[in-house]
This record gives sequence, C-alpha cells and structure tokens, in this order.
Amino acid sequence: MITLSQVTLRRGSRVLLDQVSVTLNPGEHIGLVGRNGAGKSSLFALLAGRLHEDGGEFFIPPQWRMAQVAQEMPETDEGATAFVLAGDARLDELQTRLRAAEHSGDGMAIAQLHTDLGDAGAHDATARAQTLILGLGFTPAQLEQPVNSFSGGWRMRLQLARALMAPSDLLLLDEPTNHLDLDALVWLEAWLKRYAGTLIVISHDREFLDAVTSVTLHIEGAQLTRYGGNYSRFEELRAQQIVLQQASYERQQDKIAHLQSFIDRFKAKATKAKQAQSRVKQIERMEKIAPVLASADFTFSFREPANLPNPMLAITDASFGYVHEDGAQTVILRGVNRSVLAGQRIGILGANGQGKSTLVKTIAREMAPLAGQVTEGKGLTIGYFAQQELDVLRPQEDPLAHMVRLAKDTGADAAQSREQELRNFLGSFNFAGDMVRQPVGSMSGGEKARLVLAMIVWQRPNLLLLDEPTNHLDLATREALAMALQDFDGTVMLVSHDRALLRSVCEDFWLVGCGVVGPFDGDLDDYQRYLLDESRRLREAARIANAPANDEATASRPATGSGREQRKASAQARQQLAEKTRPLRRELTQVDARLAALAADKAALEERLATPLPPADIADCGRRLKACGDEIEQLEERWLELGEAIEALETGATVEG
Repeated sequence: MITLSQVTLRRGSRVLLDQVSVTLNPGEHIGLVGRNGAGKSSLFALLAGRLHEDGGEFFIPPQWRMAQVAQEMPETDEGATAFVLAGDARLDELQTRLRAAEHSGDGMAIAQLHTDLGDAGAHDATARAQTLILGLGFTPAQLEQPVNSFSGGWRMRLQLARALMAPSDLLLLDEPTNHLDLDALVWLEAWLKRYAGTLIVISHDREFLDAVTSVTLHIEGAQLTRYGGNYSRFEELRAQQIVLQQASYERQQDKIAHLQSFIDRFKAKATKAKQAQSRVKQIERMEKIAPVLASADFTFSFREPANLPNPMLAITDASFGYVHEDGAQTVILRGVNRSVLAGQRIGILGANGQGKSTLVKTIAREMAPLAGQVTEGKGLTIGYFAQQELDVLRPQEDPLAHMVRLAKDTGADAAQSREQELRNFLGSFNFAGDMVRQPVGSMSGGEKARLVLAMIVWQRPNLLLLDEPTNHLDLATREALAMALQDFDGTVMLVSHDRALLRSVCEDFWLVGCGVVGPFDGDLDDYQRYLLDESRRLREAARIANAPANDEATASRPATGSGREQRKASAQARQQLAEKTRPLRRELTQVDARLAALAADKAALEERLATPLPPADIADCGRRLKACGDEIEQLEERWLELGEAIEALETGATVEG
C-alpha cells in the first residue's frame, strides 16, 4: 500500500501539503480532485519520484511497477504499433536479448528467452498494442504509420496507449481525457474499469471520475482528505461535512462568547478571579474549529441576443470538406439537409475524424461549403469557440488588446469600448488587475478558454457553436458554463466529450458518420452502447486482419495439432468472408466514384446557373441538376445499404468465430 504520514510538500516558499496523512490500498481506483493550483500535479510528482517530501514519511512498495503518460511530445519515425509495443519495457528487453542470442548462436539462451517471452505475453503483444491504438480512435490503416506523421493531439494519444501497454501495479493518469473524443473516452473508461492495479487519476470530467473511481482524494488548503466513493459521492459527503463543520463552528463560537462574557464580568473580582482564570485556560485548550470559507466560484451569463431569427439557418443539399492548395477537393460530408431553429440545443455526436469539426467550421463561416447552400436567418450572429483556442487568440497580445480590437471590429459604441468598461468586463471573467496586460501566450489553457468565452459573450450571439469548449476548464468553470448555457436564450450547437455538459444542455442530437449528418434517436447512454459496439467490431476486424502476422510471430513455439487446425479454420473463415464481401466492396467503390463525379457535375451546374444564361440553357441546367440530385439520393441510399450489408456479414462471422 501507499502511505503518507505527516507529509509536508513545498514548491518554493509555498506549502502545498501541510503534515498530511493518508493510506491508499492496493487495487483502489482513486480520483485526485481540487482546484487548479491546489497541488494535484505536485502530489503526482511525489508519487512518481520526481519530487521528495519536505517533511514526514512517504512510502510506496519498491517492487511496484509504475506506469504514467510521458508528457513530452514523441519525435520518432517508428511505426505507431512498434512505438506502443515499446511501452512494455520487459518485453522490449527480452526481444533485444533474443536478437543478441540468435546472433551469437547461443542455443540455451535462445530456448530460455523464448520461454520468458511466452511468460511476458509476447504471443499476443501486437494484438494488445493494436487494440489500445484502435480503442483510442485510430483507424486500422494508421496502425503502421510513423509517429511523426500524426498531429500533436494524436501523438499524445499514442503516449497514453504506450502507458496502458506497460504492465503496472500503479497507474498515474493526469488529465487523460484532454486529447480524446467521446468515442475514445468511452473506450478508455471500459479499459480502466478492468484495470487490476492501483489507479490514481486527475480529471475535470465528472462522469469519467464517477465511472472509473471508487475513492476520492481532495486537496484544499494544503490538506488532503480521503472520501470513500466516486466524485458524485464525494460532493454529497463534502456538502454534509461543510454543514456539520459550520454548525460545530457556530456552537463553539457561542460557547466561547459565553465563557468570555464570564471572564470579562468577573476577572476583576477577587472572589471570582480563580474561576475566571479557569475559563481562560478552558478557551486556550479548546481545539478551534475553522469557519467554512466558501470560495467564490466562477460564474457568468450570456447576454440576451438582440434578435432570434427562426430558422437560424438551413442547410440544403450541401457537401462539406476541404479545398487543397492545388484546387482538389476532399469531401467529408455530402447530402447534408438540416435546419437549425431558434432556441434549439443540439449535441453533435460522431466518432473521431467523421467530420464534426468540419460541420461546425463550415457553419461558423471558417470554411465554405463545397456544394449546396447554407442559408442564414436575417440577423444571425455567431459565437464560435474553436477546439484550439489559439485559432482565435494572438499569443503575443494581452486580454485587453483582444477586447479593444474586438470592439473596433464589431463597431461598438464609445461607451462600450472605453478601456475601463472593457477592464470591468474582463474582471467578471476573473481577469483582474495586471492580468489584463499579461500576454495570452503565457497563460494556462483554462485562462485562454475563459478569454475566448469572454469574447463570445461580449458579442451577444444568438447562435453558439462550441467545439470542445471544456478541454482546459476545471470542474467549477465547467459547471459555470453549463449553467450559463442553460439560461442562454439563443441556439446552441455543441461538440464535446464532456457527457455531463451534453446531458445538462442538449435536447436534440445529430450523428455525424459515414459521410452524412442525421438525427440520433436516443440519449447519451444509447450512444455509449453504440460506440462500444463499434469499438469491438473494429478490434475484431484488426485481429482478423493481423492474424497471419501474429501466427508468424509465434511460429518458433511448438504448435499443437488443435492449434494448427484452429489457424486453418480461421484462415478458411477469413477467405470465405472476403469472398462474400468482395462484390459488395467492389460495388461500394463504384458508388463512391460515381458520387464524387456527380458532386463535381452538380457543383459545375450550380456555378453555371449563377451566371447570366439564355432561358433554354437555364431550363436545360435545371433538368440536369434535378437528375443529378435524384441520382445522388439513390446512390447514397445504396451506399448505406452496402455498408450495412458488409457490417452484417462481418458481425455474423465474428459471432460464429
């Protein structure tokens, strides 16, 4: 077990932990919570051996294997699977030793190392590594891509997979959900629930903590308090504790006042002096109960929109995607027909890479639709929170400069744009004093997020487009955002992996996937089940695809007759499945190609109709445009049918296997 006995921990002159004691038992799943700056990461550093206690005693079993996510960005051309496999240091060492033994021809060593590799799980190591990679949102095609070919967020996912790959007795996770979408988050929850070791996790995601933890450690005022239960249970117990503490404090203050009254009245009288002195000592011996100092939580509200057009916008036969430098187009979403009404609360769901951010960026006017129309209601004012705050912030400028420029760009009146008015407004978002002159580049992620929120609120939008707004927000600020969105009079479109926020704000859900956008008929629990089913299907597909490679990896070990028969049967099953799905996949490729050609034809016709034409040409273009639209609709239905048919065959093969 892990024990802290009267431990004091300092960073510089600041005391983060003051003579705290706590015991953590093997196999417990613990959530470490507290305000930003309370000392959570410093306690992690103590547990990991990067910091040492300044007083007291700290003990962790020396034989325990520890795993944690490396914070540095990986820089390597190694393939994703090989990079994650290297997280198992014992396996990596044995394989290195085996290569050396094979090079020297040491038969005894080779035999022993094969046995050791079997004990270390070498036979299924590649499959386990790829299961982790796929579970965290990568596609089968990315399993062997170089690590350096991925963006920063994806490389940090690989660091997380590498940490999970390492056999461990203690797993330390500091904000593991920051780079994850909802699909990867649901998978990670399921994985951590099965983790047999001791887990300590820092997170600002309430539902994640509720799902994976059964003990909560709370840091506040340099004290560390242990609560039995997940985060919701901790909140209940803490509320009860606060009520009891305040009641005890008030009772003690009444008693002290009564004793002090006696002292003041009789301390000068010789006959009562001894009794008065006794009461003075009684007060001195009394263990003082501290009053409850309720810290002021951050709160804000959205200003009432100037108007509420209805509908807010309408999307008609639209295609969304990217235009490359050479003019080529990549279509991510096609055939989008959706409307957004005044007052709607829409949660946008979908697996990673399916086009959620593309949809939001196009509605936010950051990208133009590749085809079709996005018709905005008169007076539409959009407030857009980008997934990467620096997309809209200038690192070298301070918050006040951002507000001054915003006031000028939006043509605010003189009263609104006065420096003192802007300072007062920033103060309501906790940018007080010298902070209004602090360069944004030096601020924390949470402070940048608050500045983006302040800029959005100031513009009085009637449509909020929020793309992962909670990534850097602590629990208190997330609560403030949820409350503000609940009271907002306009329309909200929200992409988030924070299920507590989605549940409290959204009433309708859109599902983005397979190149289309449609309604999702169900709640978040239904969506979680859908994601877990999809994750299992992808893992099984990867297992089947990599079975030959895994067979080669284990070829050096003696194989039983039943093992050979099983591999033969598996190979036959894969061949049969491939034969059944081959014509469907061929047709699917043809449909994709035809849809791309029709989208190009449709765009060309629409462009031609935008120019002055003779009546006969207009009629001809109209007829051809309608024919394109009809064929696209038919092909999209066929595309979905083919996809479902392939999925049904693969699922059936998995069940039979």
